[in-house]
Order: sequence, then C-alpha cells, then structure tokens
Amino acid sequence: QVELVESGGGLVQPEGSLRLSCRASGTDTIFNAMGWYRQYPGKQRELVAMIATDGSTIVVDAVKGRFAISSNNAENTVVLQMNRLKPEDTAVYVCNARALLSVYWGQGTQVTVSS
Repeated sequence: QVELVESGGGLVQPEGSLRLSCRASGTDTIFNAMGWYRQYPGKQRELVAMIATDGSTIVVDAVKGRFAISSNNAENTVVLQMNRLKPEDTAVYVCNARALLSVYWGQGTQVTVSS
C-alpha cells in the first residue's frame, strides 16, 4: 500500500523559507510525476508544482521565482523549497504522486506565514 509521508511544514515569518519533503513508502510503484498541491479553508486543492521523472516541471505563476521543486526518482521523494514566503502562501500543502493508473495523496502539512 502506498503511503506518502510529508514533513517540513510549520510557522514562518513573511520573507522566510521552508522546505517540504515527501517520501512514498510501502511500494515499488514507479511514479510518472510527483508534486505539491495546496488547499485553503473551504476551497479545492490547487496545484503548486509538479515534477516528472524526466525532470520537467510545472510551477504555477503565483509561486514562480520563489518556490522550486526537485525529486529523487530512485527514492520516490519530492522536495518543495519555498523562499520569500508571503501570508497568502498560508495553506495546507499536500503531496501528490501519479502512477500510470493511480493517483495518491498525502495527509497534508500546514504552512503558516505570519509575523
């Protein structure tokens, strides 16, 4: 059974940095892509960034230039480096992994940007 384990959320001041990590465990599944979504209270999840196994990335405009995504395919891990954080980045960040026929989600980790 696939489990996505996230770490790295927390409270940070505006203009600060956080690093989110996600590791897929309990599986030999090969993922086509891994990434991060975020969810605001009462809203649907929205894509933040994705990275495919060939290294190609998608980073949404709202975080482009501030966030960077990287992965280690051999270890089924994905990292989101978040710099110059803004209060509007406050949300629950959820790890996502996509295999050929399935999509998996983590439990989510809270990121709060506040002074």
